[in-house]
Amino acid sequence: MADPISAPGGRATLAKVAERAGVSLKTASRALSGEAYVTDETRSKVLQAASDLDYQRNSAASLLASGRLADSIGLVSGGFTNPFYSALAQAVEDGVRNQGMHLSVANSDESPEKERLVTHDLADRQTKALIVVSSMTDHAEYRQLQARGVPVLFVDRPAVNLEADSVVFDNQEGGRLAAAHLLAAQHRRIAFVGDYAWLPTYRSRIEGMASVLDESSAEWQSLVRPDAHSITDARARVGELLAMREPPTALVAGNNRILLGILEELSPVPVADRPAIVAFDDVEWARVLGITVVAGETDVMGRRAAELTVARLADRTRQTEQVVLPMRLTNRASA
Repeated sequence: MADPISAPGGRATLAKVAERAGVSLKTASRALSGEAYVTDETRSKVLQAASDLDYQRNSAASLLASGRLADSIGLVSGGFTNPFYSALAQAVEDGVRNQGMHLSVANSDESPEKERLVTHDLADRQTKALIVVSSMTDHAEYRQLQARGVPVLFVDRPAVNLEADSVVFDNQEGGRLAAAHLLAAQHRRIAFVGDYAWLPTYRSRIEGMASVLDESSAEWQSLVRPDAHSITDARARVGELLAMREPPTALVAGNNRILLGILEELSPVPVADRPAIVAFDDVEWARVLGITVVAGETDVMGRRAAELTVARLADRTRQTEQVVLPMRLTNRASA
């Protein structure tokens, strides 16, 4: 079999990219892999050459030739323990399977470093496109993968400093719905226990709550508790809030894992004495427990992400789309 780097014919190869950029094969390879010790100027030349030639790295060529690697789309999520990501993966898989492709799933653990590793690994394995729940606050470096011919779509969290498709929920509206519901129930000491403060979902939900509460509940900003990423962290934040001289009369949980931490911390408290609860995300056990929730349709998000990704593979020149899906409040017994 011909060497994939120097294969004859019209297909773009690493050798052609290196020649066009005026660098060595080794330098071209390092630039495309995002390795250190490559100057910004050189990296820019290589990425531009790869983009001009529509080059896609072919380290998995032998697997493709043997038929052991089918067309696939990669999904990188924040953590497998969160039911939201499981539901999202199921919906994406349903969508890509209908197009004769299969889904490869990886986990970043909300680590930018791990996200870089798994996305480049998926691209090196000839994954056709990537769908990413990103842990990064700036996505400019994804241009490297785009230049290699790997489309990238951002789901749940939008792209920043990058021209790319995205599918997200209207989290500001979600924050407004949660706050308005509790305000209508005469709550004034409303606490928000949220995930990492850098997350765009966190920031948008806080902005939505502020648009409702700032004029009517001056105290609420002092009751915001961010960075409750784990169940243990959520329990600690709730314990702190409940120990206040005037504890909150209502709690808003930033996601389903935080809700679980809240419920664990409240378990010794008689039901009649517990604060009202509104949670983001709707999981099966929240319905069983009668938790009022604000949520979007995760299956719609996943299917839409799959549709846009397949459409991007069919037409690389199509205009990027920023899809914002609605959220709604489902009123149950907890608030």
